[in-house]
Amino acid sequence: TFAPSAHNRQPWRFCIVRDADIKTKLADSMSVEFMHDLEKDGLPPEKIQKQVDRSKGRISSAPVIIVIGLDMTEMDVYTDAKRKIAEYTMAVQSVANAGMQILLAAHAEGLGGVWVCSPLFVPKTIQNILALQASWEPQGMFYLGYPDVIPNVRERKSLDEITLYL
Repeated sequence: TFAPSAHNRQPWRFCIVRDADIKTKLADSMSVEFMHDLEKDGLPPEKIQKQVDRSKGRISSAPVIIVIGLDMTEMDVYTDAKRKIAEYTMAVQSVANAGMQILLAAHAEGLGGVWVCSPLFVPKTIQNILALQASWEPQGMFYLGYPDVIPNVRERKSLDEITLYL
């Protein structure tokens, strides 16, 4: 990827999952943790089941899943909290840049893509199932495939709502 990155360290890591058994294992394991989180939130059982089933279906039916991760091993190391936080934020931003590049490239090829952040809630589960290196921190997951239907464009805020002109 030619995405910009802090210090050009390219802290992004990718795991491409096409194997149906691995996708099913991911869906099953992640859904158990998702269900527990929703129960803690006090959602009604029928709503929990609906959300869990939807999540499982998306994971197991996606033609391709790309797990995007962060590896801090080549980023700068600081002793003070302020710069540690800034360095980590720069690495996260770098990974997000790479992720956006993937989605744009997929779109240019006619693929549909959905970015989900669920790996942030279950990083150890993702690492274990995919046998990722310990230094890889799962940040997100993309579901990629050729869409059956082109969805309507979601409404976006106007530039006037989100921009300060000086």
